[in-house]
Amino acid sequence: MTRVAPLLAAGVGALAMAACNDAVEAPYERGVCFAVEAGEAGEAPVFNKLADGQPQLEHCAARLEEMRVRFLRQGGSRQEITGAYQGQYIFIDQEGIWVGKSLDGARFIFLARTGDGRLAVPGAITRDESGRPVGVAAPPPAPGQ
Repeated sequence: MTRVAPLLAAGVGALAMAACNDAVEAPYERGVCFAVEAGEAGEAPVFNKLADGQPQLEHCAARLEEMRVRFLRQGGSRQEITGAYQGQYIFIDQEGIWVGKSLDGARFIFLARTGDGRLAVPGAITRDESGRPVGVAAPPPAPGQ
């Protein structure tokens, strides 16, 4: 009887892991940046090729941000964009750019928005007492320099 409990627990764990594998993996095509559109109810998401030759995740995120801004300038209202680059998902929203291994799993901050809307490495952003980012310009050069 004592051997049954560990085997039963292992079996339940294996079933749980199998259920988790239904998640849609991001495509892994070297240097290709994708815009991801949610599928219809119950359907898989659609991956639209946005740019080739992107050497790093930052470049793909820049292409996605560029697409988001262009849509907004044309009268669109969609603030959130999802993309994919070499097996990772990229999520862009009003707070910044996030990355994750799945569409509905954990997300980690990649680039945060400064007070004036630019993107920067999170540790480089100055924040006020409430935690909101503050746009800071570089100090003016000293006279005679």
